[in-house]
Amino acid sequence: MEDQVLDTYSEDANQSNEDCLLPLFVEPLAFSMPLGAMERQEEDIVDGAAGVEDVSSDDDVNGAEQVPASAIVSSLQLYKEALASNDESGVAEIESFLKSIEEEKISLEGKVASLSEELLTEKERILRISADFDNFRKRTERDRLSLLTNAQGEVVESLLPVLDNFERAKSQIKVETEGEEKINNSYQSISKQFIEILNSLGVVPVETVGNPFDPLLHEAIMREDSNEYEEGIIIQEFRKGFKLGDRLLRPSMVKVSAGPGPVKPEEVETTEGHDTGETTEEGTAKSDST
Repeated sequence: MEDQVLDTYSEDANQSNEDCLLPLFVEPLAFSMPLGAMERQEEDIVDGAAGVEDVSSDDDVNGAEQVPASAIVSSLQLYKEALASNDESGVAEIESFLKSIEEEKISLEGKVASLSEELLTEKERILRISADFDNFRKRTERDRLSLLTNAQGEVVESLLPVLDNFERAKSQIKVETEGEEKINNSYQSISKQFIEILNSLGVVPVETVGNPFDPLLHEAIMREDSNEYEEGIIIQEFRKGFKLGDRLLRPSMVKVSAGPGPVKPEEVETTEGHDTGETTEEGTAKSDST
């Protein structure tokens, strides 16, 4: 009986187009199973085996033994015959064979569960790598823009003394002749063009006169009493400051109001004299009326 089962299994194993895993879980059959139930079991297995397609196993289960469905059907047929002939040894052999299939199925299920867990772990790892790469890309872009802004700022900062010379010359040139006026107009045209180029790069002057003093934008070199401006307000600009975007290229040099100063003695005397004069006039008026 054992040789017959092994021969049948060997013949079916050579047929590669019929190789497939049994999709149905076959329970070991008891000696007391009725023949009719055995036949129904065989029919169900045959119907299930007819719809099974060839599948490729994963790398982790390549070494696992694959049992053809036809071998199971043949074993069940032999099992039925052994039951009919009361061949207990044959029944035991076939039950052992079916039990090995069950154990193999359990083993494969364990491997599938393990692979599923590994797949979930790898998916989470890929998500983390993707998030890290996205953060790296954003950080690289910020660093690139920062490097570009810094380089641009250094170039513009080196040109600011030229702009100072234009402004200084503008305030000191006195045109007397027509020729001098032409030269001055050409000079001022160059200065205007230079300022427009700086503005196109995003360079803007720092606001000063009439605005509150900001130590982050202004450099106070003088404080002066002022009745016109409140304390802390810029009243004069000595050197322009410039910004490139949010970056301060250089602060403005300014004079800041200290608010109204103390009353001078001369002003006090003048006020007292004015009050005394008014009092004398009032007394004279009263005497005249009397």
